Amino acid sequence: QVQLVESGGGLVQAGGSLSLSCTASGRTFSSYAMGWFRQAPGKEREFVAAISWSGGSTYYADSVKGRFSISRNNAKNTVYLQMNSLKPEDTAVYYCAVARGLYSDLRVDEYVYWGQGTQVTVSS
Repeated sequence: QVQLVESGGGLVQAGGSLSLSCTASGRTFSSYAMGWFRQAPGKEREFVAAISWSGGSTYYADSVKGRFSISRNNAKNTVYLQMNSLKPEDTAVYYCAVARGLYSDLRVDEYVYWGQGTQVTVSS
């Protein structure tokens, strides 16, 4: 059974930092791209960042570029999201996901396995 478990969410003041982790179990995902998405109340799930199977290429939403950093450790089957200079508009439930293919993709439909999400709240 495939399972993705996110951790590291919480409450932080604007300008602060949080680091999210997502560990996969049930199979190895070193041959697949992985991504982070977020969903705020009343809004659709949106792309945040993605990383290729090797970690050699990354892709970010314009809203987080320069503030967030995605990385992965294939030996640990884990993907990370370092979030700096957080803003109140970053408040959302953050989900990690495994893509269908090798390379980064921003489309929700291209991800086949999803975690349960972790809440990130940024106060002003």
